[in-house]
Amino acid sequence: MKIVFMTGNEGKMREIRAIMADTGLPVLSMKEAGISAEIDENGTTFRENAVIKASAVGAQPDTIFVADDSGLTVDAMGGEPGVYSSRFMGEDAGYDVKIGEILRRLEGLTGEERSARFECCMAALFPDGEVRTAYATMEGQIAYHTAGENGFGYDPVFFLPEYGVTSAEITPEEKNRISHRGKALREMKNVILTYLGGV
Repeated sequence: MKIVFMTGNEGKMREIRAIMADTGLPVLSMKEAGISAEIDENGTTFRENAVIKASAVGAQPDTIFVADDSGLTVDAMGGEPGVYSSRFMGEDAGYDVKIGEILRRLEGLTGEERSARFECCMAALFPDGEVRTAYATMEGQIAYHTAGENGFGYDPVFFLPEYGVTSAEITPEEKNRISHRGKALREMKNVILTYLGGV
């Protein structure tokens, strides 16, 4: 039995391998598994997109396909960029452009008015065709400017009030412990272990 995580993002794969290590199962990326599926993420929720990705190549013997959909939701922007986090401001826009637009739209807002969260839904497609999901968030605020070299994407502008820093200023180990993806992954790990225990 192996886990194939439907992503090509090496940053994600590092987090995933660290958390899934104690399952004892090999954890492969799409590329490592020889999968080059073009996946149309046309869902309207994180859950829908995660299930679309996990189910992209169909159930296979001895393989658990796992995928996540995650993004940043900013309350003052009506939940944007949400499921369009990676495509916000256009497919080719860099995160400096995306972050710049968010900062521009939140100008003049302070404290709780800048509330935001990272959301993550994990989906697993098991060999018998069953799909299970796990969901988690990391609550915070949009910072007034970017800070930090760790992390990726929106991390440099996501402020964690209880730590007094952005999620790009904490260590990868700490981020795994408190992040939306880390929490959803740990829940998914329990789902997978429960499934394997019943097989």
